[in-house]
Formats: sequence, structure tokens, C-alpha cells
Amino acid sequence: MVALELTLQGLINGSTYALIAVGLTLVYGLLRILHVAHAGLFALGAYLTVSLSQALGSLAAGLATAALLVGLAGVVIYRLLYEPILAKPPFVALVASIGLFILMQESLRIVFGPYGLSFPVQPLAAPVQLGGFTLRQSELLTLASTAVLFGALALFARYTRAGVGMRATVSDPEVAWSFGVSPRRTRDLCFFIASMMAAYAGGLVAVLNNLVEPTMGAIPSYKMLAIIVLGGLGSVLGTVLASLALGVVEAFGTIHLDKLVDRDAIAFLALIAVLVLRPQGLALKARGA
Repeated sequence: MVALELTLQGLINGSTYALIAVGLTLVYGLLRILHVAHAGLFALGAYLTVSLSQALGSLAAGLATAALLVGLAGVVIYRLLYEPILAKPPFVALVASIGLFILMQESLRIVFGPYGLSFPVQPLAAPVQLGGFTLRQSELLTLASTAVLFGALALFARYTRAGVGMRATVSDPEVAWSFGVSPRRTRDLCFFIASMMAAYAGGLVAVLNNLVEPTMGAIPSYKMLAIIVLGGLGSVLGTVLASLALGVVEAFGTIHLDKLVDRDAIAFLALIAVLVLRPQGLALKARGA
């Protein structure tokens, strides 16, 4: 029973990891850019969710509006930061992204204060019986909505013109362009979707923990880099599997390894193990949806 409870808790945490990491994978698959500032959008989404939920009087409206606004912010970041330096070596975009992430952290600290922000009353905190387990409504929302979002993303990528165009651009940009796919619109769409997912993950974490802080994106920033390597760089399926696996490993690690290693170090231990045993990551292919 304890093992099942730990697995379930790990899947809940892994779901939030997946929402962030898949967006990072989409950007990397399209542009070969390690978008570190993605973690800053995660934190921004958390702050906006708390603020807008109180202003609008609805958690659902707060989550949706925050995701939309951060999605648009992601497009602006692409246009202003990345697009002008696409022809530069990859480390240029990485350095620029790290700088933007630090700027976003300090901006959140200035605007919202250094001590964090929370809901007056934690939403969705009521317990729900699920079989022999007791979960909070917020935890059920995390599991269910993550599954729905990834299902919708899979359908979008497979059955819509924009989704097929995005996949084609990842596979062969020149051929996609020759068939009328606009690289710029595809990149805008990629950043919009990725940023919305990061913002929604931030909103879920805000609801789960009832606390957001300016530095809350710091730990996810390096975990996400580990996850996309674990999943096979550019592989959405591999990223989801790696995220869920890391969540479960962390859940068990907090019980069995708490005196040996910090929970947040487990991501790098898992990364080292995978690099030694399976350098190509958990996915069968290095790229793809």
C-alpha cells in the first residue's frame, strides 16, 4: 500500500515536470535551443494564476488567463530574443536564455516582493476518496488535466495542419518550407504552446503548494534539462516517460534515500545512470512527437 501511495504521489509530481519539460523539448526539437528561460515562464504562470484567480474570483479563469498571457509572452521572447540570433552558435542563445531567466527572477522579486505569494484560502484542498487512497482535489486535477492536455497535444500534432506543419519543420525545415509551411509562424506556435504548458504547470504547483516564490523556477530549470536528456533530446514521448519516472524515483527516494542524498539531487543521479547505461535516453528515437 505504501509503495502504491508513493507511486501515485510520484506520478502527480511527474505530471508537473512533464508539462514543463515537454515545452522545453518542443523548442529544442524545433530550434536546437536550450530554452532555460522556460523555467521563468513557469514561475510567471504561477504568480499570474494566484493574482488573476483572486482578481477574477475564479481559479479556472485564473489558470486559463495566466496560460494565455504567458503563451503570448513566449512568442514575444522568441521574436525579440531568439529570432535575431538564430544564425549564431547555439551557446549564444543559451547564454541569452540564462540571462533572461535571471532577469525574470529578479523582476518577479521586485514586482511581487521577496517573500512569496499565496491564496487567501488554498483552493481544491478537499479530500477525495479514490479506491483505497485519499487525494486532494488539486492532485486529481493535476493528474486528469495533464492526461487531457497531452491527449489534445497528440491529436493536434497528428490531425491538424498546424500540427503536421510543426512536425514537418522539425524533421526537415527546407522541405516543409517548400510545401508552404511558414517557419516563423510555426516557431511562434511552438513557443506559444510550450509557454502555455509551462504557465499551467506553474499554476498547478501554486494550487498544490499554496505558495509561489521568485526563485521557484530555479530547481525546475536544471531538472528539466536533465529530463530532456533522459528522454532523448527532442523526443516528446521520451520526455513524458522520463518526467513520470523521475517523479516516482524522487517519491521513493524521499523515503529510502533521504539520509544519503537530497531529493533534488536525484535528477542528476538518474541522468548519470542513464548516460552510462543508455546514452540515447529512454526514447527509441531522438526526435519525434
